[in-house]
Amino acid sequence: MDELDRLSADGFAESAKLPVVAVLDNIRSLHNIGSFFRTADAFRIEAIYLCGITACPPHREIQKTALGATETVRWHYYENIEEALHELKNQNYLVAAIEQTTESLHISSFEPTGKTALIFGNEVDGVDDKALFLCDLAIEIPQAGTKHSLNVAVCGGIVLWHCFQRLAAHII
Repeated sequence: MDELDRLSADGFAESAKLPVVAVLDNIRSLHNIGSFFRTADAFRIEAIYLCGITACPPHREIQKTALGATETVRWHYYENIEEALHELKNQNYLVAAIEQTTESLHISSFEPTGKTALIFGNEVDGVDDKALFLCDLAIEIPQAGTKHSLNVAVCGGIVLWHCFQRLAAHII
């Protein structure tokens, strides 16, 4: 840690955070959940909201990919995503679904400027229609292969990196 100039867990807790919340709705894979925690720690985001069937720490299978990030990244559980999104909107977050829609914005055009909540949906079904209705916009990652989607944790890494690049200089 010293050689890499990394924060301790206490230093992480006291550090400034990116004003970004990752909302995971009905994520089935415990490894995907753990990957989100690890990525959230890497980019020092504010929190992860776990919704629906998304499992919560502590869990051995989440820990396999989180590698301790469940101890540093703040998280909350909501039985349904609508409750989480209403809370975020009441706190003046821009709520963006990471989803392919007829009106989705190319990720390169997305310029977060402050409090942002990013909604990541189920590995098979994507972001639920009820959640999409509550979002301010949808963001899409362009793809050129034969598949129509990326693994949700990979998608999370791309989008959180995009936000980190644009917000970190102002926050961290």
